[in-house]
Amino acid sequence: NMHFGIHIICTYPTSLNLPIAQSRSSLYAKYYERIGNDVTMQCGSLDNDASVTWKVNGTDVKARRREEGPRLILMEVNMSSNGLYSCFQNPDGQRRDQINLRVGLPPKEPQVTCRSNTYPKGFYCSWHLQHPTYIPTDFEVDVQHNQRPLEATRDEVHKNRCHVKFPELFSSFPYRVNVTAVNSLGRASSAISFEESSIVKPDPPEKVVAKPVANNARRLEVTWNSPSTWPDVETFPLKYFLRYRPLIRDQWQHVSVAILLNESTSQSVREDFLRSLLGLLNLFLLHIKAESRCCVMLISIKLLK
Repeated sequence: NMHFGIHIICTYPTSLNLPIAQSRSSLYAKYYERIGNDVTMQCGSLDNDASVTWKVNGTDVKARRREEGPRLILMEVNMSSNGLYSCFQNPDGQRRDQINLRVGLPPKEPQVTCRSNTYPKGFYCSWHLQHPTYIPTDFEVDVQHNQRPLEATRDEVHKNRCHVKFPELFSSFPYRVNVTAVNSLGRASSAISFEESSIVKPDPPEKVVAKPVANNARRLEVTWNSPSTWPDVETFPLKYFLRYRPLIRDQWQHVSVAILLNESTSQSVREDFLRSLLGLLNLFLLHIKAESRCCVMLISIKLLK
């Protein structure tokens, strides 16, 4: 019995001055401040000569601080400064205010990539931050083509992804995607431009199976289906490249496979290669790489015929 593995790839802002950025809720104010800054918190609207006691998460405040009347000044805040701060007026101990402090960073430029795995329907763009902000950060997306805005629909599963329909095919105008990261401490943007053809990349083939050919132990048949996400295999056919090697060798052998109208197509690995495997190892790898290039594929198919 032969054991093998198969891998197939298809291709076709600055810190804000006080008052700190905040949002009022029915329970308490929420403040955001940048790591390393000093933070001044005011106990409600008490006068400057008021005497108060501060607690954080129900315990004494142990961070570096100064207390000036109804104000608590935290020195060079860090992540350990996060918490719910409560102030109580002396001497009756009545709670006068609660402040939820969240320490973080303004965002840096997001990394943006775009890809079309459903050509010619549309493409999607994804983005991420290379450095954490530690506080809630939202993203604004703007897509332009030929100086006209395009609708970007947010993905329901991947929060940092949007989908865009192609307004036309084979356009000579580039697309421009701008993504802006925004939080209470700042904002930063990244923009990329690309041609339509440069982002076309199908998903991997599906249902990959390799099995010996009946009555011929020296031959192996590999079958696979076109990716189900590729919407029109007949109009935009895929070309596949298959490569294989014994596990003990570094050099790959290559086979080109033309796919025109078939959803499921097979490729037999030649006898001379399998003969060279006998007596070495019965383990080997298959790696199939496919790419989608409309016009190049059609030319390649004619040549292969």
